[in-house]
Amino acid sequence: MSNPIALGLTGPAPVVRARSGLPHGPLWLLVGLAVAFGVVPFVGNDYLFSAVLVPLLVFSLAGLGLNILTGSTGQLSVGSAAFMAIGAFAAYNFALRLPGLPLLASFALGGLVAGLFGVLVGLPSLRIKGFYLIVSTLAAQFFVQWVFVKFGWFSDYNPSGVISAPKLLVAGHDFSSPAGRYVFTLAIVGVLTWLARNLLRSETGRNWMAVRDMDTAAAVIGIPIARVKLLAFAVSSFYLGVAGALWAFAYVGTVEPHGFDLARSFQILFIIIIGGLGSLWGSFIGAAFIVLFPVLLSVVASNWLGGWIDPGNVENAQKIVFGALIILFLVKEPEGLVRLLRGAGQRIRAWPLQP
Repeated sequence: MSNPIALGLTGPAPVVRARSGLPHGPLWLLVGLAVAFGVVPFVGNDYLFSAVLVPLLVFSLAGLGLNILTGSTGQLSVGSAAFMAIGAFAAYNFALRLPGLPLLASFALGGLVAGLFGVLVGLPSLRIKGFYLIVSTLAAQFFVQWVFVKFGWFSDYNPSGVISAPKLLVAGHDFSSPAGRYVFTLAIVGVLTWLARNLLRSETGRNWMAVRDMDTAAAVIGIPIARVKLLAFAVSSFYLGVAGALWAFAYVGTVEPHGFDLARSFQILFIIIIGGLGSLWGSFIGAAFIVLFPVLLSVVASNWLGGWIDPGNVENAQKIVFGALIILFLVKEPEGLVRLLRGAGQRIRAWPLQP
């Protein structure tokens, strides 16, 4: 008779860890944080902070939120910008209508409002999946944008619908300078990334991945599918809501419905496709690609190609290249850039013994 232990039928269950995509040793992470907080704010210039680092961090947080839902739980969504808009407008109204409320509390409440709306949007996922779920999140995208344009209360009855975000005051310290906005955004993104990392390594994260891989089998072993899916929508929407508040308060300085349109939702979707679905660090790598690639393409077009590409067509060239890269990644490397980097790192470590 076969040994049940050898067959894996008894004994402790194997520990399933979320894929980070990159080594997760504490040394390189501490070094990176030390450089990000202790060196970059003193050596960077205003352009680096305002045009590169702050949007990179905000996009990374938004990509992380969508990756929790799509990459870790397998629920498709193209309504990310709607949750960002809810977080931004909710944070603004909490700060406006509750004088004395700490700014960080406004951000947290804005994220909670986005999370509650995410639960409502996630209800159809209990009955439908795939393309039909995409359609329901697409409807939420247009509905949210219509509400913020139609009802002036959300923008404090501003005729243009555009409202200015308040100063970044935290415990009496003003973070309104470019370097201050960078540090403020980095601190929030760092804390939320740490929380997401722990969450993905917990029982909740393992339940999400079980639903992603095969929801029928997950239900058979006792995982509450409905609760797991709705929790994924709530957590994902919370992250996107905080990202929207950071986008409005720390990056552009204004809040407007048209800034969170369908194109923004697709941009966040491209981040996780290019960076790596289901990868924590893939969200950061994909965001870096989205932010830095247009800058690189503009430099190449102006300095190296000698006018072969008209400056007015650079944006169209970016769209063509983005589309080609997305098709390439979906076909050749579904795990994205993070998989390529991990493979390159493994080859470098084994280089003397393996060509």
